[in-house]
Amino acid sequence: MENLLTYEASTFVNFRNYKFRAPRSHGYRWVDLKHLRFPAESGQAQELLSALIGHEQFRDDYAGGGVLSEGSRHGPYWLRLVTPDVYEAISRERSAYVLSGWVNQFGDLPAELEADLQQEVFDRLAAADHIYCLSGLGDEAIHDWGRVHEHFHEFVLIDRSAGRVTLLVAADD
Repeated sequence: MENLLTYEASTFVNFRNYKFRAPRSHGYRWVDLKHLRFPAESGQAQELLSALIGHEQFRDDYAGGGVLSEGSRHGPYWLRLVTPDVYEAISRERSAYVLSGWVNQFGDLPAELEADLQQEVFDRLAAADHIYCLSGLGDEAIHDWGRVHEHFHEFVLIDRSAGRVTLLVAADD
């Protein structure tokens, strides 16, 4: 099923690359987006979620190791416990609300960061036909050092008109 999706590109928005007015005392924050193409005749969302989970680009611990083709971790979770069933359909409004809350939790952002987040995150949410959120998998799903992230938000955006699945992870550590 991995052949259903073709890796296209990644975008990484690193909050440390922007000049904040006041020094930030919170952790390292970032948004990672992985874009994968799918053919027009692709099936239902569950099929696309399954193909995404099976794709090499999904094997990323988001803790500096990058994508590991034989990796056993996905973010803070054991890869084997991430299935299409743990993704919950979520509205554009709810996903934007969750991400806005996380983005703005420490106050105002530099204008350049706001503009980049609008383009890379919020415009993509608005364009998606379907959005899925990785729901809390519980303590048993967290791998041996998976608590490195203070916050870990994951969304899968399906944009059929563009033929693209975007894996969006927003986290801090």
